[in-house]
Amino acid sequence: MKTLLILRHAKSDWGNSRLSDHDRPLNDRGQYDAPRMGAWLRLQKLVPELIISSTAVRARTTAELVAQACDFAGELRTERKLYLAGPPDYIEVLNEVPDSYERVMVVGHNPGLEELVFVLTDVQRPLTTANVAVVELPIESWGELTLFGDGRLRHHWQPGDLPER
Repeated sequence: MKTLLILRHAKSDWGNSRLSDHDRPLNDRGQYDAPRMGAWLRLQKLVPELIISSTAVRARTTAELVAQACDFAGELRTERKLYLAGPPDYIEVLNEVPDSYERVMVVGHNPGLEELVFVLTDVQRPLTTANVAVVELPIESWGELTLFGDGRLRHHWQPGDLPER
């Protein structure tokens, strides 16, 4: 059994129209929500062993803030392929994860992440900013993961569900 944590980046800043979409940073709310989600994952004993993030600034920063707040001690990788990716891209990246990792987090963007949750669990959930979905996968190897998964959505949290820090 493997566990996949699917995290949408926190709220980003649209204030600088000269920045490319890829380079948009988090806004104040995003800077607040991301560490809260990380602390919550730590309390739930769901700290990932590996984090793979889109290279977009808002996703990378979210991953870093969550990692710091949950006392993550593993490797945080960035993957350009996850920028505005669809489910096949996530599956392809995850298929390359070593089987020694039991709990992996991906950090990215919609609509791809909502679609990923759906194809893995057959459950539709909106993933607004800084939401995390926890999916249990009945696989022994990440290489077994396909678009037609029979995973189970164990949790779906959004910042509004969490206690104030």
